[in-house]
Amino acid sequence: MSRSTMARPPRRSGNLPAEATSFIGRRHELAEVRKKLTGARLVSLVGPGGVGKTRLAVRMASDLGRGFPGGAWLVELAEVRDPARVGDTVLATLDLRDQAAADPLARLLAHLRDKRLLIVLDNCEHLLEAASRLVTEIMKAAPGVSVLATSREPLSAPGEHVVPVPPLRLPVAGPLAQVRQNEAVTLFVERAAAGSGAFELTAANQAAVADLCHRLDGLPLAIELAAVRTRVLTAEQILDRLSDRFGLLTGGVRAALPRHRTLRTTIDWSHDLLTAGEQALLRRLSVFAGRFTVEDVESVCAWDDVPAGLALDLMSSLVEKSLVTKEDAGALACYRLHETMREYAWLKLRAAGEEEAVERRCSGYFRSRCRRSAAESRFRLVEWLAWMDLEIDNIRSVLRRCLAQGDRSGGLALACSLGWYWMTRATSEGVRWLDELLAPGVGDPRTGAWAYYLRGFLAVLQSDPAAARPALERAVTAAREADLRSLLSQSLSLAAIAANMAGDHPSTRRLSEEAHAVAADLDDLPATLMALQSRALNGLADGDLDDVRAAASQGVRISRELGDLYSLGMMLLNLGSALLMAGALDESKPLLAEALPIAHRIDDRVAQYCLLDALGCHAAASGQAQVAARLLGAAETVRAGAGASLQPYLTRMVGRAEESVTAALGATGFAAGYEAGRLLSRDAAIRLALGEPAPPARSAPAPADAGPLGKREAEVARLVADGLSNKRIAARLFISEHTVDSHVRNILNKLGFNSRTQIAAWMASSGQADPRSSAASGSAVFDSGSSDTV
Repeated sequence: MSRSTMARPPRRSGNLPAEATSFIGRRHELAEVRKKLTGARLVSLVGPGGVGKTRLAVRMASDLGRGFPGGAWLVELAEVRDPARVGDTVLATLDLRDQAAADPLARLLAHLRDKRLLIVLDNCEHLLEAASRLVTEIMKAAPGVSVLATSREPLSAPGEHVVPVPPLRLPVAGPLAQVRQNEAVTLFVERAAAGSGAFELTAANQAAVADLCHRLDGLPLAIELAAVRTRVLTAEQILDRLSDRFGLLTGGVRAALPRHRTLRTTIDWSHDLLTAGEQALLRRLSVFAGRFTVEDVESVCAWDDVPAGLALDLMSSLVEKSLVTKEDAGALACYRLHETMREYAWLKLRAAGEEEAVERRCSGYFRSRCRRSAAESRFRLVEWLAWMDLEIDNIRSVLRRCLAQGDRSGGLALACSLGWYWMTRATSEGVRWLDELLAPGVGDPRTGAWAYYLRGFLAVLQSDPAAARPALERAVTAAREADLRSLLSQSLSLAAIAANMAGDHPSTRRLSEEAHAVAADLDDLPATLMALQSRALNGLADGDLDDVRAAASQGVRISRELGDLYSLGMMLLNLGSALLMAGALDESKPLLAEALPIAHRIDDRVAQYCLLDALGCHAAASGQAQVAARLLGAAETVRAGAGASLQPYLTRMVGRAEESVTAALGATGFAAGYEAGRLLSRDAAIRLALGEPAPPARSAPAPADAGPLGKREAEVARLVADGLSNKRIAARLFISEHTVDSHVRNILNKLGFNSRTQIAAWMASSGQADPRSSAASGSAVFDSGSSDTV
């Protein structure tokens, strides 16, 4: 999925693709959607496949996004097959994380409650009921959020306004300049030029192009498929061949076909022009639920008509013909099928009798890759997580297949091999898979032991000892029965953490001692690391700092030698926190500063919030009150985004830090600094925590750079951030105090704020406030006559 961190102030947030600005035509529909969204919060663009609903929605969101302080966010649902994952997908798109929350939906609604943003839910047709329920919950919980949905039929949610999306307007006979302005013709010419490199609309070919657009009913997907053929055919030749194809269906009568038949016929025509190898590859690609790589294609789709050595050439040919879409994931090229093309290819796969064979090859390939990589994943975590982010939709489809075929043992083995993904990316989803696969019982005791261990681990991450303890008890029993000594030790160590979370100190000591005894006899590094982690975490909870230092120091050494980034980050956090709690500021800072980039590299949000909080406490203890306020605010945003609860030892540290910072800055100064920190991106917060310089701010932003604010409003906002009262702002700008008051109220309304402190914090985080002002530096002391709330 495409995700975007809030790397700048809210006005710049969002994740719309760059091609939003290249959309052509649709003036009538754009005006209709804009009108509807002015008075309604839920608008659905409804129409058949291939009419360009997504492109219209993205363009509309691009136009309207600047009016939403929280930005516009594209949630792509085409590759989501599980209705339970609709909310998860929205969470991920908003750069929130299902890493520690027991209820992701509650986490999502809490985040949206005070936001003003636009969500585009794209391709809802196969998830109508789930999408409708989610939108209804959002509408009730978040009055500032608007939703623009695309679907083949309405969501039927309360308050929905439906805008039908017809095909593109068709050209009428006329001069060349007039025909050139038609949106269907413009699309054909644009795609033909991109495909052939030299196509132009001329007086000689304009009639053929216009007739083609009529023959294709103005359907954008059909027009694109025809246009790419100008690489080898003229527009007249394409028209002749398509006319022959339509004539076979209509008996030679130029009667209009139903539009879905027009699109199917155009795809059929494109398909029939392919070689046998290209046809075979296209239909086999439908087995992939999400993005796929050349390696995936060679392993799953290459046999008979598709030799492995020719897979790349065949793939390139399908991309050139607009039948497959290419996109990049970092430095890796990957591919995907348009949803309409996937449906078509799947029908061809079934007709060829290859469905079972391709599914079997796909399942075997991903299960084998996940199994092979599981043992090394913790030592190559950055690369492994990048691969998982790319392939997770395909792996989910294999898990669904295991459930559908009753292969629960195979499904559990696959789910367990994804442990580091569930722990750092999708805790609640991992819980759902494991609970469903474990429900009827476990056949293979070894697989069951690992499954119960992972289930307990995820529950610990969710701060849910009630679920963790019984799962870990079963893991301990199963590990004993299967003689899995390393797993037994790890399960006992984790059970000790869960017992401590539940306040059961006798069980904590008993389980810790047994785990240590088992690990001591094994010379097994994973078991040793988990035992040390258990000692360190329980020591932090109980205030036994000497035990924390002893266990974490050993853990740092072992995990560093192993190249285990996850454990190294945790051990550095434990050791740094213990030293910080003991007042050893000089010794704790390097440890915490080393751990934070590790947490950033593996994108562990729970570790990031803990480290930002710890470094905020360090700044407070070091006399850096303004930095401390901003780091504590940033940590709160990351913590809430992950759905995590504040660790008890951090609660005590943060409470003391907040008291110290408030004493230094005053209540208003602390509030402004904290709010500025809350608005920082994670990247900016990490730079601040590590003392790295921020990117240079523009000294004189253009008026458009003020986002949703007009030029005068931006000037007023800067002066509010400088701490000036309405009276002094009026004198500075030579306007009336009443006019200033009106501007301030407009600013608050546009930004979704209710106080001048929030305006000051927003301006400070965006780099627009005067850095010399008290508000910009996190110490907003407003002069007499100003009010913090309006």
